[in-house]
Amino acid sequence: MQKQMIFLTFITLFGLTSCGGSPASNTAAQEVAKQNENQTAPPVVIEDISCNVSYPLQITSIYNEVAKVNLPVLFDGIKTNVSSWQAAQTMSNLIVELSEPALLKQMVITWQNLANVHLFNVYASKDKENWQLLNTTGQSEKNTSVPDVVKLDELAATTALYLKLELAGNDVSEPSNILEINALGCQQDISHSLELVDWYLSVPTDEDNNGKSDSIKETDLANGYFDPRFFSLSKDGGVIFSTSVSGYRTSTNTKYVRSELREMLRRGDTSYNTQGVNKNNWVFSTAPQADLDNAGGVDGELNAELAINSVTSTGEDYQIGRVIIGQIHANDDEPVRVYYRKLPDNSKGSIYLAHESLGGDDVYYEIIGSRDNSASNPTDGIALNEKFSYSISVVGHALTVTIIKSDGSEFIQTVDMTQSGYDEGSQYMYFKAGVYNQNNSGDAHDYVQATFYHIDNSHRGYSHSTNKIRN
Repeated sequence: MQKQMIFLTFITLFGLTSCGGSPASNTAAQEVAKQNENQTAPPVVIEDISCNVSYPLQITSIYNEVAKVNLPVLFDGIKTNVSSWQAAQTMSNLIVELSEPALLKQMVITWQNLANVHLFNVYASKDKENWQLLNTTGQSEKNTSVPDVVKLDELAATTALYLKLELAGNDVSEPSNILEINALGCQQDISHSLELVDWYLSVPTDEDNNGKSDSIKETDLANGYFDPRFFSLSKDGGVIFSTSVSGYRTSTNTKYVRSELREMLRRGDTSYNTQGVNKNNWVFSTAPQADLDNAGGVDGELNAELAINSVTSTGEDYQIGRVIIGQIHANDDEPVRVYYRKLPDNSKGSIYLAHESLGGDDVYYEIIGSRDNSASNPTDGIALNEKFSYSISVVGHALTVTIIKSDGSEFIQTVDMTQSGYDEGSQYMYFKAGVYNQNNSGDAHDYVQATFYHIDNSHRGYSHSTNKIRN
């Protein structure tokens, strides 16, 4: 009996019941919960970042403050007309949240309509409350074939977690229409391993107004040239090549747009001409002796490691999804072009090559999968963003292309060039690497992109750099 009274006293003192607690105990619990609610977490302090490079920054969300909706379509990596956003009114604010704070450098806004001037301002913030204006121009260029680069550090270098794009419509008072928003900057300094002094780069702009694409020379490339639209550093130490359907081409005879390296054995020594059998170019060992003596190298090998990030999904059936990622170019013909092609309904892409005899037609060789317009998903195919390697090698009449997947599996195609005609005189060669978009019928901003992690070119007798000589 005494033990029972003690137990009842314990229940009374501490307000315990078998049915979830007495009114007194519930009141106490509510008071504790209220106190916990009033305790706010200390604000996160974002320290200023110092770094000297620029690469694409990961965006986690873009929020329309007016409509109060998220807009994932603006950072989905798709720049076709069906993946676009049309503002409901002239004045709109978009809040861009990054995955982590970064020192902001650039922004690329791909407007669906480049025929008009688009009006905007860009602000940055660490806390989404205090905003700092970043740009001074406040409008896009008109009638351009490629998007503008918005310089976010022209006023001051800024570390931020948020960007605010303040839209004011276009020059005819229409609401904005946007395909994609990209932000660039850095969280730390990184570098790539590509030796670029013996290449020049073709990009689809026309800064000198000559009607053709611009060429970035060897010394400018070696000194750190980058453009976030076509040729930029990747966060994992690669170099990103990208080009859309629209843009300036290298010549009036070229049908397609490219962001592509052209081999230059002269390594910036402009006393050698770009064209011709000279120290800037190489020849096959089947060439006449005079060409062997005058060329910068004999036979050759190009090795590259890369990942295809994007291919086109709009346009004519025979053009969708195809891009050239490596070549040997002669005077006017192409002994080899290496293609990657992925169709929209396939998860993996195919690889094939084209061999063009001197003055003749192309002969195609399928290495992985099929190049057909309705090809099924290739069993051994290569998916987007999957790293792989290729090698293009010429020894005499033997042309060999080797594809090595990340699991080590190899796919080899050899072409006998005995009857191809390149053993006649005055035929000079050079390698090309990058992305040469083989689609001119798709949406204007539909694009191809690849990240190269390694590019190495070598030739017998090439004496500019000892590590480029092959015996």
